[in-house]
Amino acid sequence: MTLTLLAALFVCILVVAVLYSSVGHGGASGYIALMALFALPTASIKPTALVLNILVAGIATCTYRRAGQFRWSVFWPFAVTSIPMSFVGGALQLPAIYFKPLLGAVLLFAAFRLVYREVGNPVPPSSPPQAVAAAIGMVLGFVSGLIGVGGGIFLSPLLLLFGWATPRQTAGISALFILVNSIAGLLGHVSSLGNVMPGSAWLAAAAVLGGLLGSALGSRLLPVPAILRTLSLVTFSAALKLILT
Repeated sequence: MTLTLLAALFVCILVVAVLYSSVGHGGASGYIALMALFALPTASIKPTALVLNILVAGIATCTYRRAGQFRWSVFWPFAVTSIPMSFVGGALQLPAIYFKPLLGAVLLFAAFRLVYREVGNPVPPSSPPQAVAAAIGMVLGFVSGLIGVGGGIFLSPLLLLFGWATPRQTAGISALFILVNSIAGLLGHVSSLGNVMPGSAWLAAAAVLGGLLGSALGSRLLPVPAILRTLSLVTFSAALKLILT
């Protein structure tokens, strides 16, 4: 990796980490989008995105939990099945011919959800039925491990759609969900760490700085609708690149 490319990636990762962590996400779909746009090796995308995701999601988890924006009763039924299934998904390595279109489809969904993300929840939140949450967690965990994301992009809209958490609680719950699934997915294919890109220490530093700043600012100070539209545009561009090439 050239110094110019590394510097460009550092700045982009920093910006993405700030934006995603400000809405309670780890940013894996954003990192994947960037790496796809920069035409980096497919084998490096999944492990690198998971490592960066773990760093940012860990910071976001601590921040939102300290702020009291977390509900254990909502989190654990999803996590109890998602964690082992994320491990299973992480152990699978799809050939590029399948991985790229599947990843592109996931990014298209992510782009759509970023634009149409629910920002309000007028009714008091309720807890999800445990059996339903466990079944959903199983599916989300497997897909998350297979693709190399934490699953927050899928869990967040469900929590808001069914009224299982307020927007701020959703951010806190999703942050920890992303953290545990990213760790499980990476452990499921720990040998893939050998494919992490050279210079990733600098990218990790960018992610940590961005995660600290974004989590501290939160959605109270940053223009969230504009942030989500920008992230959606980047993600959509990467999805098209993956699907069409």
